[in-house]
Amino acid sequence: MAAVLCSFAARAGDTVQDWDQAKAPPPTLKDVTVKAATTAFLILDIEAATCNEQGRPRCVAAVPGIAAFAKRARDAKMLVAYSNTGRGSPETILPPVKPMAGEHVVKASVNKFRGTDLEQYLKDKKIETVIICGTTAFGVSLHTATAASLRGLKVILPVDCNAGSSVYEEQAVLFSLTNGPGTAANLTATRLSMIKID
Repeated sequence: MAAVLCSFAARAGDTVQDWDQAKAPPPTLKDVTVKAATTAFLILDIEAATCNEQGRPRCVAAVPGIAAFAKRARDAKMLVAYSNTGRGSPETILPPVKPMAGEHVVKASVNKFRGTDLEQYLKDKKIETVIICGTTAFGVSLHTATAASLRGLKVILPVDCNAGSSVYEEQAVLFSLTNGPGTAANLTATRLSMIKID
């Protein structure tokens, strides 16, 4: 028995040693059409402490695109909602994407549904689909997208507004969300420019 186990271990190799063989599969990004009346655009933790040149320059680079899409969303009468980290406030959200008067803001850790009224707020507004833009791919984007999907919401994830601290982080999160059992059926990966609003 010991000989069999040793033989199997030798063939399998060490898990970590095999990682350099990994190659990220090419992403499948799709055009998507959403209904303004039943869709919410969620701008998550785009604030000074979490989206800055020192710590997350890729997040900063995404801000103009987020701002432009927020204008498109508002022009179409789509719901726009926000989140802060525990240390943030509506005032710390970066100026190009600051909330307008009356837009909903929640405060939580990486899962913006946990300990907030976000789920009930979206239900009250008859929201069926969320478009998520977040300050960090493996934090707020990953966890809020998963939580939304598990609540039965359709999730639109534009890759150009869910930056990571590294390209690897972005690829790993995209792979997890588009292939994971809790999200694959409800999530569409896209770009902001590939979203049409009806």
